[in-house]
Amino acid sequence: MPNTFELIQAYTVGSGGQSSIDFNTIPSTYTDLCFKISVRITRSGYVGDILNISFNGASTSESSRRIEGAGSGSATSASNALLLAYQGSTTDATASTFGNGELYIPNYAGSTNKSASNDGVSENNGTTAYAGLTANLWSSTAAINQVTFTPDGGSNFVQYSTIYCYGVKNA
Repeated sequence: MPNTFELIQAYTVGSGGQSSIDFNTIPSTYTDLCFKISVRITRSGYVGDILNISFNGASTSESSRRIEGAGSGSATSASNALLLAYQGSTTDATASTFGNGELYIPNYAGSTNKSASNDGVSENNGTTAYAGLTANLWSSTAAINQVTFTPDGGSNFVQYSTIYCYGVKNA
């Protein structure tokens, strides 16, 4: 990482998995935030899946636009939630692989609405794998001091899933 990136917190899921990952002590001393994500979830029937994110525990004033691709097909969608596109799941994706992505939040401590961008991929040694880009908007002027990641569909993160939170200075 360039010296403008400083690790704020690293999180690794332990034995037995868990239902969410919460970063709840984010200082306001950086210009931007960057999350590096490597996760696998327990939801069956999906090679790729969605992670829901929330800022400061809010579930309102959120929206997103997503473009995704799988092999020769593509799709777009809109949502009233903040989403990260396609991280690997357990029963239909190649064993012991993890979906990877990045969430970038510029001006997270500023007094304007908050935008965030994400790119994510599912890893699979098969005929189906996904890649997605998501643009998120949280219509709030509050500084972000908490970010929570939750797998869609009531599933859990598996052991060794990791998310790293970096503060970015002078971006």
